[in-house]
Amino acid sequence: MKSILLSFFSLITFTSCSSDSVSATPSLPTPTPIETMYYPTIGSPIWETKSLKTLGWKQSEVQPLIDFLALKNSKSFIILVNGRIVMENYFNSHTASANWYWASAGKTLTSTVTGIAQQEGILNINNKVSDYIGTGWTSTPIAKENLITCKNLLNMTSGLDDSTDGILPADLLYTADANSRWAYHNVYVKLQDVVAQASGQTWNSYFNTKLRDKIGMDGSWFQSGNNSVYGSTTRSMARFGLLMLNKGKWNTTQILNENYFTEATTTSQTINQGYGYLWWLNGKSSYHLPGSQLQFPGSLIPSAPNDMFMALGKNDQKIYVVPSKNMVVIRMGDAADGTNFALSGFDDALWQKINALYQ
Repeated sequence: MKSILLSFFSLITFTSCSSDSVSATPSLPTPTPIETMYYPTIGSPIWETKSLKTLGWKQSEVQPLIDFLALKNSKSFIILVNGRIVMENYFNSHTASANWYWASAGKTLTSTVTGIAQQEGILNINNKVSDYIGTGWTSTPIAKENLITCKNLLNMTSGLDDSTDGILPADLLYTADANSRWAYHNVYVKLQDVVAQASGQTWNSYFNTKLRDKIGMDGSWFQSGNNSVYGSTTRSMARFGLLMLNKGKWNTTQILNENYFTEATTTSQTINQGYGYLWWLNGKSSYHLPGSQLQFPGSLIPSAPNDMFMALGKNDQKIYVVPSKNMVVIRMGDAADGTNFALSGFDDALWQKINALYQ
């Protein structure tokens, strides 16, 4: 009997172990690792790259894009994906170390630094401009001037006459009450005076300390006519685009408050759906353009991703930020097809070429 029981228990043990062994045999597929965001080191010329092959993009479409850029008076072009350089090209004797002007693409720098000043508690964009720089900064009646807030300068709804783009009081004339009219106007530059007064520093000093140096940009501001214009290398423009792709965060540091970032890259008023805080927005139901009170139906750049937001400058200076693709695209140069102030037919044609890389 004892030997029978031992045989019985041995059979149970063997069966149990065999069952466990069989159930553990199938192996699960190794998950594909999610690529981390890359930030180029501050003060270093090294910038990681990523090949088109690893992205599954089409090498055959690269040369048509390069030829198009060269034909259209480009000086430089960069594509980043997850912060890594996928394409970097220079044209017409321009080099990686040469500076070029951002034109109105630099408005987004002013928007960003205004947001930083607000998060530091030294200004509030809902306050009137005259709270910071005093009354008499326009030639409008004081009651009308006091309707103009910092936010009105950010979203182009100051109501000031856009037929003159000067920023002296004599040039800043009343056309409509603030918030009632969208018009592209150089008056936004008054925000630099607001930040300077609120911080007790010069605009350049505050900008350099709070933004430029924190992400390793080079470049500086210079005066061009009535405008304060930024100039830098193409890679510095790409650094700023990368900051904004990551919602104001650089590596582990939140430089710009994410709530402000969201406001800046979302429709900011009821008139121009395609405009945030000095950022252009793609994929909206309608939009307005500089120098016009007409409303155009559809997306600003039909061939580009709908979630894209943009810094657009005179003569086709471009920062395109595409969150859905973790992509930043930079273009600097002369006008592709004649002088323009922001959007041009070049944008849509360029995005058709970019789309061909991965579609």
